Amino acid sequence: MRVFKFGGASVRDAASVRNVARIIREHHDTGPLVLVLSAMNKTTNALESLCRAFMEGSKGEMLRIYDDIRDRHFRIVEALFPSKGHPVYQSLQQSFYQLYYYITEAPGDNYNYEYDRIVSTGEMASTRILSAFLQEEGMPNQLFAAQKLIITDAHFRDARVDWIVTEQSIREQLMPHLRRTSGPGSSPPLVITQGFIGGTPQGFTTTLGREGSDYTAAILAYALRAEEVVIWKDVPGLLNADPKIMADSILLENISYQEAIELSYYGATIIHPKTLKPLLSRNIPLRVKSFTEPARAGSLIDGNDTSDHLVPSYIFKFKQVLVSIFPTDFSFIAERNLARIFADFARHGVRMNLMQNSAISFSACFDHDQIKTPALLRDLRKNFTVKYNTNLEMITVRHYHKACLANLLKGKEVLMEQKSRTTLQMVVQPAR
Repeated sequence: MRVFKFGGASVRDAASVRNVARIIREHHDTGPLVLVLSAMNKTTNALESLCRAFMEGSKGEMLRIYDDIRDRHFRIVEALFPSKGHPVYQSLQQSFYQLYYYITEAPGDNYNYEYDRIVSTGEMASTRILSAFLQEEGMPNQLFAAQKLIITDAHFRDARVDWIVTEQSIREQLMPHLRRTSGPGSSPPLVITQGFIGGTPQGFTTTLGREGSDYTAAILAYALRAEEVVIWKDVPGLLNADPKIMADSILLENISYQEAIELSYYGATIIHPKTLKPLLSRNIPLRVKSFTEPARAGSLIDGNDTSDHLVPSYIFKFKQVLVSIFPTDFSFIAERNLARIFADFARHGVRMNLMQNSAISFSACFDHDQIKTPALLRDLRKNFTVKYNTNLEMITVRHYHKACLANLLKGKEVLMEQKSRTTLQMVVQPAR
């Protein structure tokens, strides 16, 4: 049994949905498949904008965004299902009716709760469309709601998985279907669920963090003891740099779990940071393949570390904030100051990408967030003097001894730098 995960770019339009169906058909005969699907391309971004408009009370803007999202989904459905009598129209209509009536009510005070309720609509809609199309193409499947499979706490927007309850829930619901024996000429079992989404024991929808569909695939593979996870992307596999930034990027054919964890921790976007640990714990290999060139081997992540150090990898993070924090009385940065600083970061859910301290200051680099950043800075100023820069870049180079750094830094000012044996990190001010 294998777990396939398809991202939003793989189902951006009707032609893309048909391509996903072709890939599934080609691999389905080999055994049971579990499919994890993201929201359709750019839908999550649009739903985030919808959520902001909802919370701000911008009704006109909110309804305009809602109409755009709904219309785009129905255009795809119309291209896939010419008959308006197909059940998928009513099913999709139900998803958007639920969203519409939700956003016409007054918002609550908890932004993260509202976010999860609204943004999860994208995955619910995309899985309904794909499930219906596969059924139409002669591939019977069972659609499961991720809220009932992946059980989490109520830490909205970055929910923590209850592994014991989740494993039990997944096995109880999916295994009876996946163990179903096929009759002569019939296909092996096929199930579909949503990436990115979980649910609390009380039934509230949660999300697992941005780009969390990879993590969903790993959770399912862990619980089901899958043979392999395949993540289908719009790139040929794992590259040593974003090809949009470095045109001469190189395919990493095979790296270890540990190296992949390091790369994802530092911000490599090809794999969600939480994805590798559950796979490593059960020694489940992860393959990254291209949905535009499915015949290519792609990249393999497993226990083999012999190639890890051969090629430098470059990771770029944009929209970074660099904050420097000073005690108001010019005293040393001691344990009590650090405890207070870390408590503020933890309370606002802000992850430090890089940190450094001197005798009288502590500096940290982190992703800018429209909601979290201003709130964090306000709290820090209650006890410290705070200086900060925005719109910065953070460059991380793994195995930097083999790297060429001159072109990376051309026209840029290095504001903070940190080295270890294998990793170089720099926070830079881009050229203006």
